Amino acid sequence: MKHILAAQLSFLAMGAEEETLTGKIFALDAQLILDAAILGGAVLFLFFLVSYFVFDPARELLKKRQERIQKDMDDAARDKEDALQFKQEYEARLQTADREVDRILSDGKKKAMQREQMIVNEAQEEASRILERTAREVALEKSKVRDEMKQEMILVAGEMAGRFITEKMDETKQAQLLDSVISEMGDNTWQE
Repeated sequence: MKHILAAQLSFLAMGAEEETLTGKIFALDAQLILDAAILGGAVLFLFFLVSYFVFDPARELLKKRQERIQKDMDDAARDKEDALQFKQEYEARLQTADREVDRILSDGKKKAMQREQMIVNEAQEEASRILERTAREVALEKSKVRDEMKQEMILVAGEMAGRFITEKMDETKQAQLLDSVISEMGDNTWQE
């Protein structure tokens, strides 16, 4: 190719030396047309050669780059959709967890209230048992005191009977003796 261009340049230089142009500014002769055709063919050949070795790889590179960019954009859109879906799932799980926490807390409160009521009921039952036991013990104590009083009254009556027998008493003496026994024992003993 270099040779063709060099040959054309040398030919043009030689042609300029010749005075074949007779008063014309531009002359179309067969050599010029042939040179123009060769030059046009060389340019076309160079264009296709450059196109094949430079433009096609550049187009291929641009096409691959566009495909990669489109793939990255598609991946980014898919990732964004996945992130939005994940966010929705996360928020749903948070709401579910909040409801679960509320349910657990309300169940705990209910159980605590039930336990509190059970403890209060047990305490009331225990208090009523203690009151019943105390009432029975008081009744037993009263019964013992009555029995003791009866025993003492029997002893006093026995003593009085012994005194009445040993002494002959008239009614005034009996009244005095009864008053002295009552004062010895106290008024409260007989009233219970």
